[in-house]
Amino acid sequence: MTSNTHATSAHGDAAIHAAASHKQVLQPEGWAAPRGYANGVSAVGRQVYVAGQIGWNAQCAFESDDFIAQVRQALANIKTVLAEADAGPEHIVRMTWYVLDKREYVARGREVGQAYREVLGREYGIAMTAVQVSGLIEDRAKVEIEVTAVVPPRG
Repeated sequence: MTSNTHATSAHGDAAIHAAASHKQVLQPEGWAAPRGYANGVSAVGRQVYVAGQIGWNAQCAFESDDFIAQVRQALANIKTVLAEADAGPEHIVRMTWYVLDKREYVARGREVGQAYREVLGREYGIAMTAVQVSGLIEDRAKVEIEVTAVVPPRG
């Protein structure tokens, strides 16, 4: 579903990368390309909102206190919720990460990326934000991730 074609807006001021048939990654002309996310996304279709998911399992039990294990579980939870709406990772347009420790998030970036790819694949046409927070509602949670997805119209 991913295309590597580029188009220029009618005003010539922004390059738009077609990431999937229903969404476009917005990359302003002259801006350095971001790594692992998009500066903006435009999409057409049915919107799906996934509440913040943390690193516990379907029974609301933590299996690990390790940051990467919790990232992997939170991403798996997102994928499961999306499936309930007949959606998948390719439909995600926005992702917000809430982390307790930005230093751990940055230091373990390669592992975060590996967990992301294992669970969601190589879909990076997503407007992402990461924020350090002083705490999450569940005391054992080290990360919470919420997403918005857009499923293209059928037909």
